[in-house]
Amino acid sequence: MRGAEFYHDCLEYAHSLWQRGLAARAILCLDRALGADLRGDEPVLRDWLPPYAALVWLLRHAAPATLVGNPRVHFQHYADRLAGPRAAARRWRAWACWSLTRAVLPHLPGDAKHAVAEPSPAVIAAQLRAYGWPGEAALWQQVLAQTQPDRGTFDCGLHG
Repeated sequence: MRGAEFYHDCLEYAHSLWQRGLAARAILCLDRALGADLRGDEPVLRDWLPPYAALVWLLRHAAPATLVGNPRVHFQHYADRLAGPRAAARRWRAWACWSLTRAVLPHLPGDAKHAVAEPSPAVIAAQLRAYGWPGEAALWQQVLAQTQPDRGTFDCGLHG
């Protein structure tokens, strides 16, 4: 089962990968954590918030050579192809990550050949409220707001 222990392990592994200079793989572990089978009231989510701020921190601090591929395109394609358990929640979390990546690394192009409409932040927030964990949409919106210039810094949530 991919519950609380899986979620926590994914976050710790992401941190370990980051420390080894493997930013792209660390981001993939954050993807995995966001796919955990949690209701939203588990203590692990109080101690280890959904890793939206961690993603922003990784994107801001990663050496370009460690971001294998284009993370914006990764999330764009990932969101469009999700199926299986909790697909709606995972899809909207992928779009949330896409939006954060787009805000932090605006120079990265999207996939122009990808024939899927890119959702607005308002749509992403509404879908996270519908399918995400309690408070997840508000947390994501707070992190997104902090990606704007002159919004200060924040704790990424990955502790070692």
